Amino acid sequence: MPVHRFAFRFDPRFQVPLALLGIRPRTCAVVVDDETVAIRFGPWRLRTARGNVVGAQGGGPYRWWRVVGPHLSLADGGVTFGTGTTAGVCLRFGTPVPGLAPGRWLRHPAATVTVTDPDALLAALSVASPTASHPA
Repeated sequence: MPVHRFAFRFDPRFQVPLALLGIRPRTCAVVVDDETVAIRFGPWRLRTARGNVVGAQGGGPYRWWRVVGPHLSLADGGVTFGTGTTAGVCLRFGTPVPGLAPGRWLRHPAATVTVTDPDALLAALSVASPTASHPA
């Protein structure tokens, strides 16, 4: 399988505050290959084996205060790397992975990313699209 690179969809309203955190179009991407899924979000990194992604589904639109920037979900411990409110993909992991903090003490069971083409990311992961009638 070739390497697939997915850019983040940057909402112009949030570009300046995100840039202050080091989150810019050139410092953000989701990369999927045969063996790994890697997310770069400015200074934050999340990397896992492709086989650890046990599910994914499209979502959105989102409320800006819940998605823009790096966020930790208090409900389930998932991480969000968001640059806009339109749409995104939530990846679920079989084994939680680090993403927001260095080290192993804070691990996430899921990650939401606001990429420009959620359907293409889902296809690269061989997961049902968000318009499918059955859950992913």
